Amino acid sequence: MHRAANLFKLFTQASTRRNVFQKVVSSYSRIFQNGYSGSRGLLWLSGAVTVLASTAVLNQRKLSLESAHQPFKVEDNLPSKTQDKEESISLPGALNSRKPSDVVESCFKELLSLGLGERITREEHELETHGSDISFHDKVLPDIVIYPQDTTEVSNILSICNKYKMPVVAYGGATSLEGHILPVRGGVVLDFSNMKRILRVNLQDMDVTVEPGISWNELNDYLRTYGLFFPPDPGAGASIGGMVATSCGGTNAVKYGTMKENVLSLKVVLADGRVIHTRQRVRKSSAGYDLTHLFIGSEGTLGIVTEAVLKLHPIPESHGVAMCYFDEIEDATSAVIDVVRASIDCGRIELMDDLMVKAVNKSEGLHLEEKPVLLFELAGSTHAVNEQMEKILRITKNHKGQNFEYATEPEKREELWRARKDALWSAYSLRPDCELWTTDVCVPVSRLSEMIHYTKEDLRKTKIVAPLIAHAGDGNFHLVMLVKPNDKEEMKMVKAFNDRLVKRALSMEGTCTGEHGIGEGKREYLVTELGKEAVELMRTIKQSFDPNGILNPGKIFMPKENLEN
Repeated sequence: MHRAANLFKLFTQASTRRNVFQKVVSSYSRIFQNGYSGSRGLLWLSGAVTVLASTAVLNQRKLSLESAHQPFKVEDNLPSKTQDKEESISLPGALNSRKPSDVVESCFKELLSLGLGERITREEHELETHGSDISFHDKVLPDIVIYPQDTTEVSNILSICNKYKMPVVAYGGATSLEGHILPVRGGVVLDFSNMKRILRVNLQDMDVTVEPGISWNELNDYLRTYGLFFPPDPGAGASIGGMVATSCGGTNAVKYGTMKENVLSLKVVLADGRVIHTRQRVRKSSAGYDLTHLFIGSEGTLGIVTEAVLKLHPIPESHGVAMCYFDEIEDATSAVIDVVRASIDCGRIELMDDLMVKAVNKSEGLHLEEKPVLLFELAGSTHAVNEQMEKILRITKNHKGQNFEYATEPEKREELWRARKDALWSAYSLRPDCELWTTDVCVPVSRLSEMIHYTKEDLRKTKIVAPLIAHAGDGNFHLVMLVKPNDKEEMKMVKAFNDRLVKRALSMEGTCTGEHGIGEGKREYLVTELGKEAVELMRTIKQSFDPNGILNPGKIFMPKENLEN
């Protein structure tokens, strides 16, 4: 029943050797980003866990590798391969504590009547697996774990859970960073690893219908044969369902947009078990309210997505990757603004600060200059790529850019891009005995230089170790803060810094989160960002869709009693 991602997460949680953890995660990320999904990825991961388990503490649990991964399935009909206070309405489920044991037992017995067999469980190791994620938030165990296999089962499950007012949390790739998948009120976790089929590919229309459990890596591995791809590219292993829930972006967002720009329609199961389609499979429609975009970014609080129709794009003829160093990060961000204004069709514009480059060098044995660095990727015809890369060279030189490197050959491109791919987990090398607290904010591109300047000043004053990485083309940046969770003073200092970071972004007309989502970690900033009236309207929408408050309670909105106190 366990999937590779679950085994991987359990291993990393159990490990007390962070240098080992970093190597496992970094390699795991590279494997999936290079397309080694399914059995090949599992084979490597199984071997890695087997070899490295002897060096880690496994928390008194044995990890079974025999059925670690449910491969995605392709339907037979597919073509063959070639801080204001908020006065709010009450949301029942969001404010209640865990359900009493007798209610859980009654709900469990009725769920058993659905004939789920071994796909419903209350075993301790399953609850442990589904009670935490890779974020800094505390573990919270669910009461029941279910592996549904189709929309009908999800509908029946929600109908029963709604009857007992039992919380329900959707669980995908477990890669979220703000506690989205944590069952903070207990209840039922729906693990979608058995729902990862590709249901339909429309080659002429360039769209695909998938179930929520498939990862973007697996989907693109399949689509490559048809010369198509799905652009959003968050962390390796992220599932389509989770990507819809958080409206994620990734490195391709500057050219192709986020999930909001790449989802055509959804099939959604509502809290009471009703099933809806948000719209038809067309590129544009003026028919009624835009329900599709209402569910995108709702973090599983309004309904459970069981199918998604996604836009596809042709794989470009040619790619080019360039790297350029700067003495000052402000020069790099100024260069980005001019590149964007020059209408250069960049697929990716990524920024790493000197500390992140140092981490990558230390972790991966690279020899990059430890200065702020910009990475660009262009895609299109060979002529267009070369022509636009010349423009980027001229612009970066005008902003004191140094040692401009450019490659179109696959091996050299991969070498230049390697530093960016390995950046996140390489941060462990700076403080191997610490944990990662990753946060993101986004500001208008015109304010990015100012935002980063004041943030770096804050980091220097507090001496917090936090390398920076940015999707610079759209003003979104991440800080990877290395902290000791058991050091209360350090945690207090980092939390205060994160609070200042968010408020600084909001003061610059930005957002508390560009792509990670609200979850638990950013709830307190929503009213400040959007205003009481807007958040109150969101609560009203939530109550309309989910009057019993069973869908992912405790996320997005602050509990009313916290706000009043």
